[in-house]
Amino acid sequence: MNTPLVALQKPKDISLSEIEAELNSIWLSQSFGQGKTAAIATRAATFSMVIYEPEEFQQLLGGLGFYKGAIDGIHGTETRDAVRDAQKAYQLPITGRVDSDTLEHLRTEFAKLSPAQRVIRNIDARGFSISETIANQNPCRIITLCPTLGEDTGVTAQVSAYCPLQNNKEEGLICCEYVTLRGTKAALERVSNVVTSLLIPDLPKFVWWKATPNPEQELFKHLSCCSNCVIVDSCYFSDPESELLKMQELVDQETYIADLNWHRLSPWQELTAATFDPPERRMYLGDIDHITLDYEKGNAAQALMFLGWFASRLQWEPLEFTESGGDYDLKHVKFRGPDNQEIIGELAAIPMADTGEIPGDLVGVRLTSTNPKANCCTILCSETTGCMRMEAGGSAQSCQTEQVTSVTDQKAEYLMAQQLQRWGRDVLYEESLAAVSAILNLR
Repeated sequence: MNTPLVALQKPKDISLSEIEAELNSIWLSQSFGQGKTAAIATRAATFSMVIYEPEEFQQLLGGLGFYKGAIDGIHGTETRDAVRDAQKAYQLPITGRVDSDTLEHLRTEFAKLSPAQRVIRNIDARGFSISETIANQNPCRIITLCPTLGEDTGVTAQVSAYCPLQNNKEEGLICCEYVTLRGTKAALERVSNVVTSLLIPDLPKFVWWKATPNPEQELFKHLSCCSNCVIVDSCYFSDPESELLKMQELVDQETYIADLNWHRLSPWQELTAATFDPPERRMYLGDIDHITLDYEKGNAAQALMFLGWFASRLQWEPLEFTESGGDYDLKHVKFRGPDNQEIIGELAAIPMADTGEIPGDLVGVRLTSTNPKANCCTILCSETTGCMRMEAGGSAQSCQTEQVTSVTDQKAEYLMAQQLQRWGRDVLYEESLAAVSAILNLR
């Protein structure tokens, strides 16, 4: 069996002509088979993608001595243990997740180090984690940008080609080209024109921004203007309330946004709709005047987007937003319905002893009415975590209760492979985001 190999170039200072020449050299030097059994290799022919992969927190943890592993963007056990160790050392709430307070504290502690101490010795493996979920069916070119901390010594480039083995050689090989660029944020800003020049003309162009998007950042602005779709994941936003408003600004500027976290809500949306399919329940949909959303403490993005989706479908107008805090960080939104009825939305952050892989996953949804005759009481519970708070009290017995099974794989790479098949405007997402923005602007 002939196994396609990755040909890797030694890092060198960036040069557009040298990168293209090196890629051509790789293709010419690779042997994909001989004679009639030769596998035909299809190189980048479907799309180009720029992936901005900062992984700042792993670099900070490594520079401060808490993390010994590779800078690879994998939020595994070793990374979570390092976060907990840092939070314990700096007397922060021990969550194992890098929230905004933890990240700011890590930055402050790293800034206290002398220039000689700001050396991150961890292996930088960003850009080499090849996802077969994406590559198997999509011959493409992926340019990974890896911002580094420390002294600005310019930008280096490394290139490779990767062809996952196909079950049937006669189908040919589907190959991806990888270009990995490393340098400080300032250095990468300087070569933004080179980055966009690497995007293949006449093919769809995507930007996967694996960080909190900053529309004021020159690199982000440059890349978003040159792409067909900017892909984000709001589950990792450090300040979801502020960042969702930034997403709305981008949509207003005709930038197509795809939020991978939005697609994690589809099972909740589909089951909610299904519970009101029977005519005897559908007729009372307009009587709903209270919606409660429980989510894993740490990130309110999913809860806000679900509330925005539901409010936009039922034409609720947000009037007031209040935060009462407490153990559940309670937030309340007052709406006015199409018949001038008052509707209350409640968001509750539930502390979880064993948090899931996705920060801020929905735990439960409860829809009720003050009209005792309205057959609309509904409770949706996460299959994995349940929702004891939703089911407390005798009234839960009269509610229709359903369990929600999450999408098969909630990881970003899997959702990304799906997103690439349906890129473009998502009107439902945009309408829901507009409702969220209207709510948040009341703060």
